[in-house]
Amino acid sequence: MTGSQVALVTGGGSGIGAAVARRLLDGGHRVAVTGRGEARLRGFAEELGRPEGLLTIPGNAADYADVRAAVETTLKEFGRLDTVVANAGFATHDAVADGDPSGWTEMVLTNVLGPALLIRASAEALKQTRGRIVLVGSVAGFVPTPGNLYGATKWAVTGLAENTRRQVTEWGIGVTLIAPGRVETPFWDDFGGLPPGRLLTAGQIADSVVWAIGQPEGVDVNTVVVRPVGQPN
Repeated sequence: MTGSQVALVTGGGSGIGAAVARRLLDGGHRVAVTGRGEARLRGFAEELGRPEGLLTIPGNAADYADVRAAVETTLKEFGRLDTVVANAGFATHDAVADGDPSGWTEMVLTNVLGPALLIRASAEALKQTRGRIVLVGSVAGFVPTPGNLYGATKWAVTGLAENTRRQVTEWGIGVTLIAPGRVETPFWDDFGGLPPGRLLTAGQIADSVVWAIGQPEGVDVNTVVVRPVGQPN
């Protein structure tokens, strides 16, 4: 496995992040995953049989010291970095005019500052490999929803992806925004249950991420919006 490509996935202990890590490991990548829940990361590694190519790194995606340490640890352990996947994020599932502001700061920092910090911490390493930045956004970052502050954070991620691309493309780094529609993941745990209608699986979104990562050198796929058939918005 020495010399194989290396990816760092934030929020990689469950949901889409875990599915991406599984797909990449199956494809021969070495993968570092981060998350704030050390027990969850440990459980994820145990579930996969603690493969040699998996590195778990506890940390907060919205704390630059933690993010920089995750990048440095990955480079020290694996010797290179080819891809970063900014996946960590969550929703408070309330509305801006009558919701509970107590959770908003953490949501905005995780969803918006977190990807920016990962870009900053990894850019120099990605220059060396002419690698790729993948930002996991949302359909909510393209379609306004009444009162949806979470959606506003994902609009920010949509803008961050293109703003970043315009800077790093001259360094040979690709940038891809993956914007899922409704997906069956722990994202809905605090919502009170899954929304009605058909949902995508985390594995289906992971397939899109891996497809973007696997594009030939010189090809930069920038925006991929993935909805389940039947989701109108």
